[in-house]
Amino acid sequence: MKVDILVIAAHPDDAELGAGGTIVSHVAMGHKVAVVDLTRGELGTRGTAEIRDEEAAAAAKILGLTVRENLQLKDGFFQNDADTQRIVIQALRRFQPDIVLTNAIYDRHTDHGKGASLVADACFLSGLAKILTTDRNDQEQQAWRPKAVYHFIQSQFIKPDFIVDVSDHWETKMKAIRAFKTQFYDPASNEPETYISNPGFLKMIEARAIEFGHAIGAKYGEGFTIRRFPGVKSLYHLL
Repeated sequence: MKVDILVIAAHPDDAELGAGGTIVSHVAMGHKVAVVDLTRGELGTRGTAEIRDEEAAAAAKILGLTVRENLQLKDGFFQNDADTQRIVIQALRRFQPDIVLTNAIYDRHTDHGKGASLVADACFLSGLAKILTTDRNDQEQQAWRPKAVYHFIQSQFIKPDFIVDVSDHWETKMKAIRAFKTQFYDPASNEPETYISNPGFLKMIEARAIEFGHAIGAKYGEGFTIRRFPGVKSLYHLL
């Protein structure tokens, strides 16, 4: 199943928080977008892996994803090693994306930086024909390398290399985030407060989006960093 954009993120809700507006806006343009979560977020203080599976499925419907999968790597303990790279390569070759969006290059949660490096390395290795992988039917996969890898920005502020205007899709992004009911602020919840369940966390997400949006003359924006310089033939492509 070929998609146009593949979001690969360490935990369920990373994609929504970092790139939810960008996902929805590109779905609205007619692009096929898929999400692959590396882990089930089973080490999270609130909720369970099973509940987060259900929440991720609900968020996928809100975002309009073509498909969402989970590679079930170990939350907190997955590594950027050969075996794990091969698992990600199989996903890349299965979906054959033109563009990959993934975790921030560094962040408060160690899985985010690890995920960023793992995905970036796998995107390069996936294009090497001598790395052999098979699909779920034990058929040999063809080498595939995405044209671009972009990293969204998460808890820690990182200066973006470019910003996507998500003003028209902000409410849908927030609806998808709130599909993860166990993870974010709920005054009726009896579970322990966490960094992201504090009521100030989503306010920070909105404030940053307003700041990024202001920088490009929009109401809301999502920032990304690049791994290689994009090329244009006309300066007007940058407007």
